[in-house]
Amino acid sequence: MESRRFGTNDLEIPVVGLGTWQTFDVPDRREGTAGRVIEAAFDAGTRFVDSSPMYGRAEAVLGRALGRRRAEAVVATKVWTSSVEEGRRQFERQLSFYEGRVDVLQVHNLLAWKEHLEWMQREREAGRVGLLGATHYAPSAFGELVRVMRSGRVQCIQVPYNPLERDVEHEVLPLAEELGLGVIVMRPFAEGSLMPGPDRSELEPLGVRTWGQALLKWILSDRRVHVAIPATSSPQHARDNAEAGQPPWFDEDQRQLVEKLAAR
Repeated sequence: MESRRFGTNDLEIPVVGLGTWQTFDVPDRREGTAGRVIEAAFDAGTRFVDSSPMYGRAEAVLGRALGRRRAEAVVATKVWTSSVEEGRRQFERQLSFYEGRVDVLQVHNLLAWKEHLEWMQREREAGRVGLLGATHYAPSAFGELVRVMRSGRVQCIQVPYNPLERDVEHEVLPLAEELGLGVIVMRPFAEGSLMPGPDRSELEPLGVRTWGQALLKWILSDRRVHVAIPATSSPQHARDNAEAGQPPWFDEDQRQLVEKLAAR
């Protein structure tokens, strides 16, 4: 799998990661599946994993699923609260899940971002956090996200990007490239709205086996993106998704074909 330098940071990561929204928020009896997804994804080259306190049990399940592979992982998670005190409690729990360090700590949906980034920066200076970031899913919030990006206080952002959600192309992605920020893409499959997709025969000009691979390659062919984080509860889908991280990337004609197929 191809790796890309995460903006102007020293971190270099494989381009297909793993999200945990819904798929890792599971009861004890199903945690074994999460472990199998991690093993399949990491065996196929994935290293970047993303979670949040918003995702129920997902953070703790992810920590246990990583197990011996924590040292290989780039763990990204978030602070999701308007309270600084609760944000710090969330962070302390995350340290217990991920062996004392969070590689990428993000402000989820920009909640109290100014207040959180103050203490998060101190944790970064103390070595318990690698990089700081900010996320949002709604185009209506991208103006504020741009202000955060211009503040100089974050090293990366997380935004939705797929053939149905392209608002980030207008200002967010150009600015991220200008500022040297890492870009994490959430919702590569539009939360399932783009599935199940076209027949396999229609994918032949794209050189992929699955529609999910076509969507991931569409995203990753934009070199301003550093990692996409599809979520899955299937080890086979994790392997299929990781396969999409291998060049060649789509040319403009192939990207337009994906857009045409997605619009149907």
